[in-house]
Amino acid sequence: MRALILILFALLATTPALAQGWDHYDNGRFGYGIDIPPGFVSGGESDNGDGQAFAAEGKPTHLLVWGGHALEGFEAEVTQRMRWDGDEAWNITYQATTPRWASWSAIKGFRILYQRMVLLCDGSSYAAFRAEYSVTDSAAMDPVIERLVRSLRGEC
Repeated sequence: MRALILILFALLATTPALAQGWDHYDNGRFGYGIDIPPGFVSGGESDNGDGQAFAAEGKPTHLLVWGGHALEGFEAEVTQRMRWDGDEAWNITYQATTPRWASWSAIKGFRILYQRMVLLCDGSSYAAFRAEYSVTDSAAMDPVIERLVRSLRGEC
């Protein structure tokens, strides 16, 4: 029993440290921000300043974060991006869309993708993230995806 209590205490003591390991990325060009998980290394700001690519150290896990202009409207942009995923042989397994945000996930072989897009305050731009990872990492990535979804937002 004493060992169980010590293990529980150790787990509770490390939880705040894990939460504190997150970074935050703010994009000046499009005015959005998102939390970045611990252990993800940036490849640097893109040449046009729309976002960054991040990779998890030692894992085939990638996170792309970017902003863009929805020239034909937000819903048309979402539809087009989901169509492109289908054209690339991704099997969409989940999708939810509203006029202000969209999320979908898909699987291809042993890979999973999750993409989230949010309409920004100007009504014509969006911010997005796309995570791609191995199906063997899905349980570990579920809470990461949840936090990414909660944290992606524009500055109004």
